[in-house]
Amino acid sequence: MSRKINVASPLVILHGDEMAQVAFERILETFVTTPLDIDLVEIDLTAENRLSTNGQAVTDAIEALNRHGVGVKNAGMTVNREQLDALLAEHSTLDRASLHPLATKSPNGAIRKGIGGNITREDIEFRNLQVERPAWIGRDIEVETMEHGGTKDSYNALSDATGVVKLLFVGQSGDPIELHRREVNKGDPWLLATNDLEDVEAWAHRFFQRALDEKRDIYLGLKDTVIAGYDGVMRAAIEDIFRADYQARAEELGLEYHYELIDAQAARLVANPPERALWGVPDNNTGRKLYKLVEQLKRYGIPERKAQVSISRMSAGGGDQYGSYNAPANEDGILKVVVDGEEKHARRVNKGDPILLMSNDRAAIKDWVLQVFRDASRKDKEVYFGLKREYMDYDEVFSDVITEARRELAKADTPPPSFMIMRPSSQLIKMITDPPRNALYPAQNLDGDIFSDISAALGGSLATASSIIESKNGTMLFEAPHGTAHDLYLKYLESDGKEAHFNSSALIYAVGNALETLAERESNAELGDYATRLKAALIDTIGDGIVTGDLKGKTTEPDKETVVDMQGFLDAVAVRLAS
Repeated sequence: MSRKINVASPLVILHGDEMAQVAFERILETFVTTPLDIDLVEIDLTAENRLSTNGQAVTDAIEALNRHGVGVKNAGMTVNREQLDALLAEHSTLDRASLHPLATKSPNGAIRKGIGGNITREDIEFRNLQVERPAWIGRDIEVETMEHGGTKDSYNALSDATGVVKLLFVGQSGDPIELHRREVNKGDPWLLATNDLEDVEAWAHRFFQRALDEKRDIYLGLKDTVIAGYDGVMRAAIEDIFRADYQARAEELGLEYHYELIDAQAARLVANPPERALWGVPDNNTGRKLYKLVEQLKRYGIPERKAQVSISRMSAGGGDQYGSYNAPANEDGILKVVVDGEEKHARRVNKGDPILLMSNDRAAIKDWVLQVFRDASRKDKEVYFGLKREYMDYDEVFSDVITEARRELAKADTPPPSFMIMRPSSQLIKMITDPPRNALYPAQNLDGDIFSDISAALGGSLATASSIIESKNGTMLFEAPHGTAHDLYLKYLESDGKEAHFNSSALIYAVGNALETLAERESNAELGDYATRLKAALIDTIGDGIVTGDLKGKTTEPDKETVVDMQGFLDAVAVRLAS
């Protein structure tokens, strides 16, 4: 038996769910614990353990990453209402009312905030993948969004003092009730958005009736798992109307109905579009971006991608919707935003109306902008920021920070790379329909989530991209941008483990990146060589035409492909690593 490579530093391992976890365990055994003498700090981040520990598992993960500095995170489930009910039924000692948000919400945002990290997602540079682009020109897909309400009609401003933002509610009693408070510094942007539930319901009727009249398959996209008190409230109201008034008629006409998280659905609709569909995106800020993208695709199609696409997501600081307060109003009344004791805004809401209050940290924005410029300079990339600065103070602060960072870098004789600021819709269109540049596309958190999934899907598969979370203090977390592959996991269970189909490329690449980082930090040449060879073995395996089912027909020589299952692919990578 060959000698193991000694690794002095521990590696944090954050376990996940379903098929991704089955693959992760085999990857760790094959490529980490067998060839390396390494201490793994393992945290169980499965949906069930997050719930049973009342969120303590997420806190443990953050502490481990901050202590040790390098980690690998596997994909995990974010439970919806039905899944939460099922888990609570299995854990009868848990009280739903006393659950911490970390117990049920996605751990991703909390981890990014906890380590102060921002995300960079890049295509893995497989040399022989050739994606068959869907025929988009003239495609009969329409996007329907709400005209009013939401983020578009929000009240947003910059804090003119360091203090506390309070969200107060005055209901029937006449006494103000504090719903939420958060600390802000001078110059931090904040935003209050609400939606009239009656307007949402009226929109739902128009949306479904249009689909029936025009005989279109129905797609609905929101982010209900992360923004449960806002997007989740809208989803519940819309789907209640569908079930009560439209489902039977849609089935009679042979029309399909699909609900997915907006990022996953955007990727599916762009990369594998249906023939004829109506896409409902109630959030008008997101909906208008995707409407413009679809219209552009119908006119110009999807050109061949000739360069790697990189996306940087501003997630540190708890920015935008992912770090928001969101909940429905308990009764009719008035919402008030008070900043450092001064009332800044008030608006009337009705019982059930979804409420969203979000803010961002100007200092965290600056850290992110500097990170974007560093990454772009190191990899010789052009930068295209997407901002709604012409009508949103919330975004204008990003523009100011970009200018400030640019001046600081210039004074230090390190000028930033070539960059441009455009509207987010233009940024998305450029990324998809004008991609031949070696470019970095920075975006705020929710936009970045959607853009990442679209780009990854057009790059071949969500499993052919890498994702890196980097904090200001040097903490690095490497992950795969895909999900847990629920459908594949069901087949795995039904076959008693005999059917194991999963593309583990992104997870292998994440492990390789993490080991490479450890090698650099402890000047471990032997480990560095191993990490480099591991990533090369992955790329060579696909280069030799050995692919999992999701990449079938997507190489430059499809007639020479060998399609293998998950274990067959891992074995093929191991053979090339050993050669």
